[in-house]
Amino acid sequence: MRLVILGPPGAGKGVEAGRLSQRYGIPHISTGKILRSAVREGSPWGKRTKSFWEKGELVPDEIMMELVRLRLREQDCKGGFILDGFPRNLIQAEGLDSIGREMNWALNGVIDIGVSQEAILRRLSNRRVCSACGAVYNLITAPPKSDGICDRCGGKLYQREDDRPQTIRRRLSIYRKEIKELHDYYRNQGMLIDVKGNGDAEAVFEEMIGKLRLEARCG
Repeated sequence: MRLVILGPPGAGKGVEAGRLSQRYGIPHISTGKILRSAVREGSPWGKRTKSFWEKGELVPDEIMMELVRLRLREQDCKGGFILDGFPRNLIQAEGLDSIGREMNWALNGVIDIGVSQEAILRRLSNRRVCSACGAVYNLITAPPKSDGICDRCGGKLYQREDDRPQTIRRRLSIYRKEIKELHDYYRNQGMLIDVKGNGDAEAVFEEMIGKLRLEARCG
């Protein structure tokens, strides 16, 4: 099973990708983690990534594609994978198809988690992150036991700058402009699987599994 998960900020892509990873026994590949790992290890690609981060610039497509290519060549991806955070644009989608041809595989599906702007604002504006261990909480759905304090390590919780309502709206505006080409690209290939993401995580997961089973039967 080789899958891509798309969705706006706050759609729960990471949570659902983790559930799918456990269900199918394949790795959940987060491009954010790939980038952080490359920078931490000081690899040549990591050093190039760091130079863009330090200038506050987006990592170029060519670097993203090479890091993804290297990750997908690892042994644990032989039986499949779930990509979260890649592709982000048409160039990256075409690059991923090229990587698949090089490695003699094709995607089985592209899941798009659709969430209303109101739900995203509610989720992200209530998100809090531990400054010490990085644990994530939600003041509505998964609050800490003690206000402002991490349950795991006792660290102080904070709100990320990009989780403030004004910033969220700006991120969503950018996302909507970028995602249309991806939707059209994968829909034209018959790959796009639409999933409603406004419900709780369990309901979203069950809808995903049901549609993946349907796709497998039809394929």
